[in-house]
Amino acid sequence: MTSASDLRSGKTHRDENFPVASWIIHPRHRALILSFYNFVRTADDIADHATLGADEKLRYLDLLEAELLGKGETQREAVNLRRALAERAMAPRHALDVLIAFRMDVTKLRYENWDDVIHYCRYSAMPVGRFMLDVHGESPSTWPASDALCAGLQINNHLQDCAKDYKNLNRVYLPRDALAASGAAVEMLGAARSPPPLRDCLVALARRTETLLDESKSLTAEVRDFRLGLEIAVIQAFADKIVRMLKVRDPLSERVHLGPLELLAHSAGGIFGEIVRRTLGRRPVSRPAAGA
Repeated sequence: MTSASDLRSGKTHRDENFPVASWIIHPRHRALILSFYNFVRTADDIADHATLGADEKLRYLDLLEAELLGKGETQREAVNLRRALAERAMAPRHALDVLIAFRMDVTKLRYENWDDVIHYCRYSAMPVGRFMLDVHGESPSTWPASDALCAGLQINNHLQDCAKDYKNLNRVYLPRDALAASGAAVEMLGAARSPPPLRDCLVALARRTETLLDESKSLTAEVRDFRLGLEIAVIQAFADKIVRMLKVRDPLSERVHLGPLELLAHSAGGIFGEIVRRTLGRRPVSRPAAGA
């Protein structure tokens, strides 16, 4: 049987919209974080695989879960994460939650409303933030703000990749009620550029995501770990910039991703802003999202 590793897309932590185990994070945490990332990336690539059938995808996801729980030694990413978690006496709960989302990706192609999308984010994105907080020994009281940030990152990604997801996988995360409210149809995602009703829908969803990201701005002040606070500030800066781009650019016909210089500039800005904030003891300032 082909190993799950052989089904990887080739995407790595350096290709994400946010830093993964960057130099900002203390070196003692990086190996565990990368083990978690590689497990999640492998499962994600299986769920998105272009030629595997649904039954095969679910079988591989079940196999990854079984070996994460100690039932086998054939899947490298599951075994590596299991051992890394054991070294820190951590449970696999967050990795197991993420597998729920990837099973949804295999079996669920449409979402009815915003709450339906947030439910997906509860398993696809929020466990990643909770894992990072647990790795750093942070309190579960930080989870609500982290959940908002992670959901915002996830929905940004859904909006950025809406055409690709539709064309390649017939998967649409744009809620049906949001499409209907704008007079848009799913089939418009196959166009070379967004027709006006679809553009209106995408902008409305970006504004709603911007409001969600505003709810996460307290997170840097809630975490105790200085380096984690810097990492979160950088991630927040990336997310805020991308959602602003989504309000003015068409993801069907324009680039809505940060280039290397933009990544560098927003990283520096996020780090500097967080150092100043911690030095002065100020809490982050939330701003009303435009159009909210």
